[in-house]
Order: sequence, then structure tokens, then C-alpha cells
Amino acid sequence: MTNKDLYIKICSEHKGIRVFMQPWWLDQVCENWDVAVVKKGDEITGLWAYPVENKLGISMLRTPLLTPYLGPIVFYPGDLKDSRTDRFEHDTVAELMKQMPNAKVWHLALEPGMKQAGIFRKYKLRTEVQQTFLVALHQPEETILANIKETTRRNIRAAAKEITITTGNNCIKLLYDYQAKMLKGKGKPLAYSETDLKKILGSALHNNAGAIWVARKGETIEAIVCQVWDNNQSYYLIGGQNPEANGYKAMSLLLWHCIRESKKMGHAFFDLEGSMDEGVERFFRNFGGNRELYMVLLKNDSLIWKLKKTVIG
Repeated sequence: MTNKDLYIKICSEHKGIRVFMQPWWLDQVCENWDVAVVKKGDEITGLWAYPVENKLGISMLRTPLLTPYLGPIVFYPGDLKDSRTDRFEHDTVAELMKQMPNAKVWHLALEPGMKQAGIFRKYKLRTEVQQTFLVALHQPEETILANIKETTRRNIRAAAKEITITTGNNCIKLLYDYQAKMLKGKGKPLAYSETDLKKILGSALHNNAGAIWVARKGETIEAIVCQVWDNNQSYYLIGGQNPEANGYKAMSLLLWHCIRESKKMGHAFFDLEGSMDEGVERFFRNFGGNRELYMVLLKNDSLIWKLKKTVIG
């Protein structure tokens, strides 16, 4: 059995694997992918699924399209003492790193909570910190709502009086168009195609791991969001506002709807996935989540890729 076959088998049996690390997700976002596996005796202690990519003859390890995090999975023994948790994680991740490809270019985002920066520096990887916001869902709904900024709560209440939210599985093209127009206004291109979006969201819907929500005011669609989930938590994946409408209130209502749906499904957290864009970060921060940092592993040992990034970006 190959490492990849073993990984697929473990994912089918283990309920704690993140949606972005599921084999069906990786099949949609990677041309090819493989897995590093660490064992202690007969027990699997660590897994790390990674994309296999080669551009212009350059080996790369990059976070795939529409995938906020990858990174190592550590299986802790049930009888492990708290005082040994960090050491166990360190040793497992160190063994996994020995199996990772010696790629010339790295740009790989790890899940929030991974703190073993020293191991990555040993492999001459730089670490960049990014942020997300996690809304804890163990609290009563009234408490979660009370933690949201007052102006956002007012927007949610006002929008609820005039906007209807429905599923919109047939609105992927429209969501793509909204995204493209929004980024064009900021002078930025979309990093993925409409085909990519349809493939990824279609797979999430097929695997009962996602939903597309549409906010309508009368006959007008004001905003669309997509959330995806696994057994533990739910994530805001992508959203877009109708450029011909004032969709700010609609987006606030849609995110509140996603939070409520996540709580109904019994998830521990709703991950807003954060942003380094100041305006988006401010909007997400209004929802009262806890700011969480995560690492991005970086390296560029390719002269060709350095020239490409300098000329094209």
C-alpha cells in the first residue's frame, strides 16, 4: 500500500481530518499530491499531504487554490501527558519534514496552532505570520450575537427584515463574476478560473461538505457566500457582493447565517479565514472571533522563479 493509499484509508476512518486535507478536496485542487507518513511501531503518529507541482522545471510546494491551510496532522496518544504534548508534536513534525520533497520553492500555509517554527528554520524555510478569526460556537447563540460589534448587529437586524437567504447551488458562475469584478476594482486578478471554482465547490456540495447561500432583496441578488465544513468546524470560503447593489448589510447577514448553520451542525468553531487586507480584516473582526495566527513556510531558491516574481509578480 502506498502512502497515498494509506492516507485515503485513514481519512475514511478518522473523523478529525480537516476538509482541506480530504483526498477528494486534494484531487480537485492539485494536479498531483502525495503524503509523508510517520509511524511509531504499528501506530500512525503523523501525516502530511502535500501538492506535487513543477512549473518551468522548478519543483514547488505551494498551498493550492482556494485552500487556506495544509500542513502536518499529528495523532496524539490518548494517554499522553500534557507536559509531553509539545515534545511529541515536535518529534513527529521533525520526522515528517525528513520525508518532504526538497523543493526549490515553498509557499505553504499551515493550520493555526502549529508552532514548531524551529524545525522549519533548520530546513532554511522562512516563516511568515498571517491571521484568521475563529468564532467559538460552544456558547449560546445569544452570547455569540452579543459578541458581534453593535453596528454589525444593527446591520444584521436591518437586513433580516428585507433580505431572504436561500441555497444557491446554481449561482457559482455569478459568485465568480462578483469576485472577479471586486478584485478588478482593486487592480488584482483572480488566482483561479470559473472552471476551478465550479470543480471545487461542486465537489464540496457532492460530499455534503459545503453550501452556497444567496441573499435576495426582492428579485435582486445582493450577495453570495460559500461555506465548507468538516466534522469539527466550518469555514467561510469565498463570498461576493453584487456591484450594482449595496451588499454590505447582506454580507453581514450571510455570515451570521453561516455562523448559525455551523452551530446547528455541532461544530466547535466558525473560521472566517482572516485576511491581510485591512478593510476585509476589519469587517471580519466585527464578528467577535478570536484572532489566531498561522505560519506560512517560504523559500525561493530558483533564479528563474525570482525573475518571474520580479517581472510578473
